[in-house]
Amino acid sequence: MKSILLPLLFLTVLISCKQNTTPEVAAPNATNIVNEAIKIAGGDTILTSTLTFKFRDKTYIAVRDGGAFTLNRTFIDSVGTIRDVLSNTRFERFVNNEVVKVPDSLVDTYSNAVNSVHYFSILPVGLNDGAVYKTYLDTVTINKKSYHKIKVTFSEENGGDDFDDVFVYWFSTEDYKLDYLAYQYHVNGGGIRFREAFNERYINGARIVDYNNYKPETIDINIETIDALFKNKKLQLLSKIELENVSVE
Repeated sequence: MKSILLPLLFLTVLISCKQNTTPEVAAPNATNIVNEAIKIAGGDTILTSTLTFKFRDKTYIAVRDGGAFTLNRTFIDSVGTIRDVLSNTRFERFVNNEVVKVPDSLVDTYSNAVNSVHYFSILPVGLNDGAVYKTYLDTVTINKKSYHKIKVTFSEENGGDDFDDVFVYWFSTEDYKLDYLAYQYHVNGGGIRFREAFNERYINGARIVDYNNYKPETIDINIETIDALFKNKKLQLLSKIELENVSVE
């Protein structure tokens, strides 16, 4: 009996050792994926160009030269023509071409409003900023296409006023294009949005898209699984984010 049991025991231990030494498959590198996505989006062009577009009733102009930038927003209201200018160093408001004093309590509000529209207009460009943390979540399928799902958070230092916002991006595994994104914000009571890219066009090498903008029925959900709600048609179409009269020079 012992002569039978000993070989069986040895075989069991050998199989166990083989199972325990099987190397784990490393997750794809989130930074490498974002780098490829930025290339596909024309990042080198965008970061050294002047981008102009109209969004709803306002005109936006972004002048970028590597790390230096000047972001403009112009619109008309009851006092005349208002132009907000946000740069690396300051925010200024002009009314009828004359600079006006903006209360300290409103500087951040106006700055964030200008920056937000410009930020979304060039995604995924900007996702390699120093304050950005990227985490690979999973590979998923949406509308029969495969996507890398990547989570983005921000450090409190240099992460801006909204450093605690959370973003999730879906990049095609085939061509690295950004087709979907979601974000969770905390201002004005907070909320979650999911965006679906459409109307893709390339203008002087820069990839420009519009978005269908969705919201869930409740904000009490895990943003990392919001794509499941989208696939099951559990999101409500809230608005369309459409950029008009786009030029890249």
